[in-house]
Amino acid sequence: MSQTILLPTLRQLRFLVTLAEEGNFSRAAEVCSVTQPTLSAAIKELEATLGVILVERGARGAALTPAGEAAVERAYTTLAEAEDLVQAARAAGEPLSGPFRLGVIPTIAPFLLPRLLPVVSAAHEKLQLYLREDLTARLLEGLRARTLDAALIALPYDAPGIESVAVGGDEFLFAAAPHHRLAQQSSISPRDLDDEKLLMLEDGHCLRDHALAVCSASATRTDFAATSLHTLAQMVKSGLGATLLPRLAVEGGVADGLGLDVKPFTPAVIGREIGIAWRKGSAREAEARLIAGVVEGLL
Repeated sequence: MSQTILLPTLRQLRFLVTLAEEGNFSRAAEVCSVTQPTLSAAIKELEATLGVILVERGARGAALTPAGEAAVERAYTTLAEAEDLVQAARAAGEPLSGPFRLGVIPTIAPFLLPRLLPVVSAAHEKLQLYLREDLTARLLEGLRARTLDAALIALPYDAPGIESVAVGGDEFLFAAAPHHRLAQQSSISPRDLDDEKLLMLEDGHCLRDHALAVCSASATRTDFAATSLHTLAQMVKSGLGATLLPRLAVEGGVADGLGLDVKPFTPAVIGREIGIAWRKGSAREAEARLIAGVVEGLL
């Protein structure tokens, strides 16, 4: 006769991950809307079920043991999969309803979301869209950890376990102050950037890599690295150098009122492909593709 194995409850796992995030029993209890004794008792019951000590209790708070850290990592996955089950069942009856967690990279978010959100909200009134702006690598981590359902990123981006679909290209435009040597040219090609001093975004932004791919090896970069396209445009206005700006950002107003000379390359240079990504096997894939269709209509 097989022995019955006692299993943790989702409630206990939720308490554990909240305690890990807060590092304190009283704060974790407040977040979970329970009393501290209730949360503490649930953690002890979980420890008894697993047969290991998960949390070291001290005057300054709570610290996870190695077993606790391993349990928390798996608890995140278990809770996310349980939520996936609920969302899959709901989505089967009514797509794009309930909470949907969408990540967006910073070089897309401020220029696309103001147009995207009203369209999605009007078409899917029951959708509760939660947004997170972050760099591509961290958004993909969120997809794998199931804290995000989909992410708007720039392609190509090779990431195991992640699937994506392209929704449209984003052209690079040359931007410089009016007195720049290239400002008066009627047309410009990437070869004109040879030996040019270019301003770039800081490391970590995929747009930086796409811009470097357009420039020749002889193009130089300044020591200044911007944290956003708005800052980059301001630095160009100050005469520190020229840069490449995505058309999406220019049409979104990133250079408005700065008096910059902004022009396309001849022939046009597609600097990046915009796409939407999701975790392979995600229950929200169909909804991610629906949002991709909306974005494609806006580009």
